[in-house]
Amino acid sequence: MHLEFDILTLFPEMVEGFFSSSMLARGQKNGLIDIRTHQLRDWATDKHNKTDELPYGGGAGMVMKPEPIFAAVAQLRKPQSKVVYMAPDGVPLTSQLARELVQEEHLIILSGHYEGVDQRVRDELVDLEVSIGDYVLTNGTLAAAVMIDCVSRFIPGFLGDEKSLTEESFMSTLLGFPQYTRPADFCGMRVPEVLLSGDHAAIAKWRHEQQIEKTRQCRPDLLDT
Repeated sequence: MHLEFDILTLFPEMVEGFFSSSMLARGQKNGLIDIRTHQLRDWATDKHNKTDELPYGGGAGMVMKPEPIFAAVAQLRKPQSKVVYMAPDGVPLTSQLARELVQEEHLIILSGHYEGVDQRVRDELVDLEVSIGDYVLTNGTLAAAVMIDCVSRFIPGFLGDEKSLTEESFMSTLLGFPQYTRPADFCGMRVPEVLLSGDHAAIAKWRHEQQIEKTRQCRPDLLDT
């Protein structure tokens, strides 16, 4: 499996270091993913490389113009491409959505800025609008990076140990269980004895109970799903 990401943004420098580090860097080196960032201003046609205009009808802020975005997508799009717009009013990014997106071959990710993009972009170009949470960022570039990180983890071989995917939060309706490592006693704070017992059935039972309790305390809404 191989997945390509093309990000259209006004601030590629915000994420270039992120993509050249840790697991994402390894994934690119191993040929599992390709990540390319593009400066949207490169598709602007005026001498000032302008990408925004005042909104029709008035209102605060600026709106991203359609021309550079249409031109960029036209140049980058392939027959198998899916265009994703990072927007606070999009569908929530979840593990299930990440599982679906990892089946794609090429994602063109549009990062909004100002008051968003011209609606004609959303109507004619965008296949999916995604939100990483109920809040607003200064622009969608960081949101694009979050989505790429989330989706990439589902590519077979990306993590190395696929078991880690099945034991973490949000892979079911329960949050993750507590993790401990050496030393067994740190400043009088001891690791739960069950984890030192070697009894794998008892450990699995304890972890499941801890997941239920943590979910009940922190995200009771998940227990209703």
